Amino acid sequence: MRLVVGVDGSESSLRAVDWAADNAALRRTPLRLVYASLWERYEGASLAQGADRPSEQVMAEEIVQTAERRARRRQPDVHVTTDVLPEEPEQALVRESHSALAVVLGHRGRSGMTEAILGSVGVTVAEHAHCPVVVLRCDHADRARPGTPGRIVLGVDEKPAGSAALRFAAEEAGLRGVPLEAVHVSRHGVTGALPGRGGGEREPDAVPALDEALRDVPIGLEVLRRTVSGRPCDGLLAASRDAALLVVGARRRPGHFGPQLGRVAHGVLHHAACPVAVVPELS
Repeated sequence: MRLVVGVDGSESSLRAVDWAADNAALRRTPLRLVYASLWERYEGASLAQGADRPSEQVMAEEIVQTAERRARRRQPDVHVTTDVLPEEPEQALVRESHSALAVVLGHRGRSGMTEAILGSVGVTVAEHAHCPVVVLRCDHADRARPGTPGRIVLGVDEKPAGSAALRFAAEEAGLRGVPLEAVHVSRHGVTGALPGRGGGEREPDAVPALDEALRDVPIGLEVLRRTVSGRPCDGLLAASRDAALLVVGARRRPGHFGPQLGRVAHGVLHHAACPVAVVPELS
């Protein structure tokens, strides 16, 4: 298994390469850098630097070579491969997700004009990928490196999505040697830590949800449990401010081909103050 990064030549995608290279080093797993060449439709034609080759081919080669050099400088011991795929980015990355530990993406493209289009690519991949999808922005750079301090935050709702999000969050926390904080957001009740974790009062619906979410937590991992009152998206965005990674589960409905992400996942993907991992859960 390997980590896959969707690259497009933007600074945001190069930050994604940095994050993935560091994570691949921690996991001792290969890194695959993929450029879906039909991104050219969205970005506009690039001037060819050789008269014997189409501009799209020149651009594609430059993009993957630049990303490869960056990954090798960042983590020389990580095995890096690249590929240019002549198809739409959504299709390419969802297919890549079948054999990936995670797919890593930047938040935006090479210009403000393409941000909404490439943002929709990230959302589509997060909706349909078969593995976790990590999305990060350029302003996440200071906390994106796995070696930097900061806990891993796991979002938990009244009906925990399942164990896949917990497994991914716990593995990230274990690899980095940092605590895992499970955050349950309720529209009613009292904000605070649960007894035994710094005081506060128990919300009637919070304890079962957190207990269910954390039932398979690995032994020896430091776990923090926190309840927050208010809108779920707002609570997780607040928790992201001093986190290294925010992990949310995404329930999948087999046979359903429409949008698969709820409002909370959409909100944190676009506005979280740290990288976000969306982990698919079958319901």
